[in-house]
Amino acid sequence: MNARIAVSPPAAPLAQRGIALVLVLWLTALLTVIAGGFAYAMRNEAQAARNTMSEAQARAVADGAVARTVFELMRPRTIPGVWAADGVFHVWDEDGLRVAAAAVDESGKIDINTVTDALLLSFLQTAGQLDPDTAGRLVDAIGDWKDADDLRRPNGAESAEYQAAGLSYKPANAAFETVADLQRVLGMTPALFARLAGNLTVYSGAPGINPQFASRAVLMALPGATDAIVDTYLAQRAAALAAAQPLPVLPLAGAGAPVNVWRVHVEVTAPDGVVYVREAVLRPNSDPRRPLTVLAWQEGDRTLPAAADAANASNVANVTR
Repeated sequence: MNARIAVSPPAAPLAQRGIALVLVLWLTALLTVIAGGFAYAMRNEAQAARNTMSEAQARAVADGAVARTVFELMRPRTIPGVWAADGVFHVWDEDGLRVAAAAVDESGKIDINTVTDALLLSFLQTAGQLDPDTAGRLVDAIGDWKDADDLRRPNGAESAEYQAAGLSYKPANAAFETVADLQRVLGMTPALFARLAGNLTVYSGAPGINPQFASRAVLMALPGATDAIVDTYLAQRAAALAAAQPLPVLPLAGAGAPVNVWRVHVEVTAPDGVVYVREAVLRPNSDPRRPLTVLAWQEGDRTLPAAADAANASNVANVTR
């Protein structure tokens, strides 16, 4: 009877067992990285989805806040607590979001598209601190930028002058679309623009200004304006605002009819920190079928340090709910 002898397979060399261990460890590490990356991506996508939902909610609340601001501005001035287009923020909570809304009246600013040359010249001298000759050249250059022809005004600038100055563009020969476009006019400097911009607009459509909402710098540019006349009027206007009374009339040339053009600025802050800013420019109409004309509707830039802390800002009048 033949005996069978069991033979065990030869043991794997030690080096091969080490390589196998390294491969297992490397594969484990790779799977861990892949799983971590997937989890990170999923977390980012979930956060992005939450942010999108928060932004959509904040946008809807901001649009509603514009409507509320317009409603408040259209209420009779004799009602206690009526809002004014004075740049003061009104703050309230809505659906868990903090809302801060303010309005200014663009009709108190100088419309660079429709202003008379005389008023613009005076404004450049008073607010811009320019001498008459420099101011006159800039008035002509602004006129050449926005008029439809290529005919150069006596002291203006058309394509040849821009080319001679080494600029790669020429006058638009069309109305200014934004106040910022004024910076491209030949002769306009950054320092001068900074002095002027806050008192300029492209939305009023008037050759003059509405003194009921004009700054002192704009009022001083009106023909016949003096420190005494302007300061007296500003005191009367402030008293009328405080008493919720009709605003006084300024009997100076260039002071137009009190037609309103409201710029409404709304900042909405969600609990998760998402902020949405709505900027709208609207003109109220006398036609009840079309009470408002929307001149601009766009996202804006944040102006308050934080809408959630707006109640502590110096330009916040009250907190309403």
